[in-house]
Amino acid sequence: MSAQNQGDALITSSDPLHKERIQPTHIFVLPYPQSLTPDNDRRFLRRPTATLKESACTPLFWNAFDLRSAGSCIHTHSQNAVLATLLWTGPVFKISHQMIKGVRIGGTGQALSYLDTLEVPIIENTPNEEDLKDSMAEAMIKYPAAAGVLVRCHGVYVWGNDWEKAKTQTECLDYLFEIAVKMKLAGLPVLQGENAVTA
Repeated sequence: MSAQNQGDALITSSDPLHKERIQPTHIFVLPYPQSLTPDNDRRFLRRPTATLKESACTPLFWNAFDLRSAGSCIHTHSQNAVLATLLWTGPVFKISHQMIKGVRIGGTGQALSYLDTLEVPIIENTPNEEDLKDSMAEAMIKYPAAAGVLVRCHGVYVWGNDWEKAKTQTECLDYLFEIAVKMKLAGLPVLQGENAVTA
């Protein structure tokens, strides 16, 4: 998880700590903005007192701040997200109706309506997390209304205006991934106008 602190600094978690056990002394604070490329040295305002590694997700969190003006970004290895990426073999997960009104356009804008279709791009996984930065950015540009980006066989990145809204968005998307997976496995249509799959 990563969050902006008054717009000029970013707080990011450490790897591989359990997020529910993080203490203030475990947090990295980075000045924002700064260039985050694999070959440059990161600047830090504060490092953890313990010898900890900065999250490999940091460059991907930066995408949410740079491309969506998000205040926070969460990465989760949700089983529902992973299953959705396996059942939706193309480049985008889609669902209509259900509880999509809990999702914000672009993750930070107006809420989707019951009659809208939610689209979440799916990118292919890589051996190293930071190598997803460019494909994630491309997906975010191609799908400007997306509130998150799925990573095939891995999880999802979700953002919001602040950590509470990012958490809410994450919960809403996880619910939608779960119900869509169950509907698809039951042969039910997930998009209005689709025909049910007969067994």
